[in-house]
Amino acid sequence: MNFPQIVRGVLVASLLSSCAVMVPQRTPPGVTVDLVPRGRYSRTYSRSMSPQYVTIHATENRSRGGNAYAHAQMLKTGALKGRHNAIGYVGWHFTVDDHSIYQSLPTNERGEHADYDGQGNRSSIGIEMCENRGNDRARTIDKTARLTAWLMKQHGIPISHIVPHMHWRMIRHDDHRDLGHKLCPHFLLDRGRLGAKWQAFIAKVESYRRQM
Repeated sequence: MNFPQIVRGVLVASLLSSCAVMVPQRTPPGVTVDLVPRGRYSRTYSRSMSPQYVTIHATENRSRGGNAYAHAQMLKTGALKGRHNAIGYVGWHFTVDDHSIYQSLPTNERGEHADYDGQGNRSSIGIEMCENRGNDRARTIDKTARLTAWLMKQHGIPISHIVPHMHWRMIRHDDHRDLGHKLCPHFLLDRGRLGAKWQAFIAKVESYRRQM
């Protein structure tokens, strides 16, 4: 084995043993992959998914430290419980703030972020937008739009399947209690309804998709 082959072998081994986790799909630009460990928490069971939607959320966590990294770590350590869902933990795919994006689940695995046992969880990629103090909301929305456009292109998802969390009716797994439609992401709604703010976001997503 010549020297370049040895170097390549060391690099591959180093990557496989590092904290970075390889995922089946391409990684979106500017995304830090920091997955929940396989077999733990929101990945306790292997639940494959073919993404047909992207669901947009807001964290509603306004604490100063509630950025994308913090949420990724909470998912990774099982800090976010889901008492009424089938798996016992909350889980989504991407968290976005004004300067970073973290990926916590592969996009071909189901999360627990939208509607318990419904189509939202079974067929959509979940993106949470941060709203911690000091976070620039306009930049966060812009980064989310870029990420959404990339996911649309990667997975062949139409613009009509980019939806707010409010799109999905929430019926709990354990007691089947109907919680209706959550008003989320609240800062992209107009008085609790889809209106100009949501349409502006969709237009931004479509503009970035056309540029790709």
